Amino acid sequence: MGKSLHNDTFDAMLNYIANNGDKLCVCSAEPTTYTQAVTTYELADVTLTKGAGNGDYTIGDGDVSGRKLAVAEQANIDVDVAGTATHIAIVDVSNTKLLLVTTCVSQAVSSGGKVTIQTFDCEVGDPT
Repeated sequence: MGKSLHNDTFDAMLNYIANNGDKLCVCSAEPTTYTQAVTTYELADVTLTKGAGNGDYTIGDGDVSGRKLAVAEQANIDVDVAGTATHIAIVDVSNTKLLLVTTCVSQAVSSGGKVTIQTFDCEVGDPT
């Protein structure tokens, strides 16, 4: 039996992140809660422009299948706490929700320094 999802179905999920994710947090460990992302493990953060196509988010075809949400590079983010960056989290500040967590290239950062997070994707593949 075949399985399929219309692109609008994928886009609804990805648009939820794009329409509500207003802060990117650079973290020293994998956060599993909003508080861990914005307090416990946060080394640096930057405000994101919400909405797909508004600058920080782009939705399009996946690299292999399905659809993807591309998050634009965030350059020269001020580092507040020294540590080793290992994860990126996107949160919805007003609703205190952790929306997305991914890994990043592990890198030591110094308080008062800067960190750049390269463009990354959240890809949802076609059902198998």
